[in-house]
Amino acid sequence: MFDAVIFDMDGLLLDTERLALESGLEALIGLGHDVDRGFMLSLVGIDAQEGHRRLTAHLGEDWAFGPFDAAWNTAYRKRLSGGIPVKPGVETLLLHLDDARIPRAVATNSRTAAAEGKLHEAGLRGWFGHVAGVDSVPKPKPAPDVYLSAAGAIGARPERCLAFEDSDTGVRAALAAGMTVVQVPDLLPSSENRAHHTAESLLEGARACGLIP
Repeated sequence: MFDAVIFDMDGLLLDTERLALESGLEALIGLGHDVDRGFMLSLVGIDAQEGHRRLTAHLGEDWAFGPFDAAWNTAYRKRLSGGIPVKPGVETLLLHLDDARIPRAVATNSRTAAAEGKLHEAGLRGWFGHVAGVDSVPKPKPAPDVYLSAAGAIGARPERCLAFEDSDTGVRAALAAGMTVVQVPDLLPSSENRAHHTAESLLEGARACGLIP
């Protein structure tokens, strides 16, 4: 049914969104800022520039991004010190796609080098023909740029691609690229319900769209 499959990364392949949220919350509270989990959830799926804009709107123009970024990175790396956790079903699905010789790529709002590093640490980098990061395209998700870039890099027409996403922001991007979209929500349920299929797990989503039996 599909010529290629393109995956989001954090919260979809890697169980890292919750760790990032916990780290950000710890860093902001440690610096004396009044934030809660609900606000941190509003940052899920967006790129770093938009996250900075929302933090500034919430905390005020005089908040210091540098100390927060350093504290967040320290807390995040500490949580990842035992290894980068992979979502259930990822390796089973990738093995199936490899056996079927279906090309695969990653399209992420993370920077390319950071995404490559995390996939390598998680033991997944070799499964993908290309990683399209936010720094390699003009606009981040919800613009379609990273999805179009990923499809082009592996020689697939967007309308013949299947995209897996966890966030509404990512779903909007993949739909704008003209792809069939499966959403597997991570920290938040979808508030938009725009994906072609919504599932509780990666393998359930793959079955729902006919990718695997």
